Amino acid sequence: MGLGKMKTFVDIISVKPVKDGEGFTEKGDVILASVRAYKEDRHGSEKWANRAAFSQASALFRFRRIPNLEVTTDLVLVCSDGRYNIISVEDVKGRGMYIEVLAEKVKSSKA
Repeated sequence: MGLGKMKTFVDIISVKPVKDGEGFTEKGDVILASVRAYKEDRHGSEKWANRAAFSQASALFRFRRIPNLEVTTDLVLVCSDGRYNIISVEDVKGRGMYIEVLAEKVKSSKA
């Protein structure tokens, strides 16, 4: 996978409780890494038909593995299109170079 296909800038975010000045806790975003990624939205191709087990996945992201950062389903991806919850994480071809993430777009509660 070359850098020519990695056109989407993605922030890998951990959602952690953060205390404000008055001592109340709120959910806060902590950016763990910002990377370039290949993004493929869900469509009617044969590849997506084979991913039937992940029917709620709406996008696929591929990016280089980040040293000392384990990408798990507890993390969130944010790009210009919106926020995505991670459903599945896989090492591409088991080589430890690239990570493939299937993610579900978070629907906004605002009308």
